[in-house]
Amino acid sequence: MHNRQIVLDTETTGLEVSAGHRVIEIGAIEVYNRRLTGKSLHYYLQPDRQVDPEAQAVHGISDEFLADKPRFSELAEPFMTFIRDAELVIHNAPFDVGFLNHELTQLRYGATLEQYCTITDTLVLARRLHPGQRNSLDALCRRYNVDNSRRDLHGALLDAEILARVYLAMTGGQLALGLDQASTSLDAMVRESGTADRAWMASQRPGLRVIEPAPNEQTRHQQFLDLLDAKSGTACLWRQLDGSRL
Repeated sequence: MHNRQIVLDTETTGLEVSAGHRVIEIGAIEVYNRRLTGKSLHYYLQPDRQVDPEAQAVHGISDEFLADKPRFSELAEPFMTFIRDAELVIHNAPFDVGFLNHELTQLRYGATLEQYCTITDTLVLARRLHPGQRNSLDALCRRYNVDNSRRDLHGALLDAEILARVYLAMTGGQLALGLDQASTSLDAMVRESGTADRAWMASQRPGLRVIEPAPNEQTRHQQFLDLLDAKSGTACLWRQLDGSRL
């Protein structure tokens, strides 16, 4: 796996490259060794065409706002330098990659994103991990408890930041602590931070209290297991695991 990843998102004038739609916003967040580095790239772009009303309803970017923005041709070189040799992490990658490659083709740049980077599609990853479930970015935020409360409208930089946190949660759950730091002892970390929100349990501590079920609870439990046995035609899993009751 690459040490350096760029989590990327775009906004466009519409849905179809084939209809002449263009990129109007690029947002990219750098992740290094599974840590958000704080480095980012963010451009608004003049597309030399109108934004479809349906697209504007999604991202809120108007023709008037874009009128004085630079064109992709002016920013292509710093953009490609920023992403060079990284792993691009994109949700529904064919959409963004298709639009960006179209922009590069228009410039006769002579290379595609795939020639500069490897590409990971988090939508494909999410569908593999959660088949048959909704795997939109908002759905993944709910599933992985990632805050998306600022996402009233789509925005490339905000969506890239949210996706970075979702991706790290989805692939291991560590948002800040790199694996190379795993050898640092917890007590040392607490001393360095000066916090006291962690406490070690005494090694000589009383055993956990065990509360036995009342006789009527045992009876109801057995009656329920009998019902499961009758429904399935065999001993239910609980009784299969508990050899003493077979």
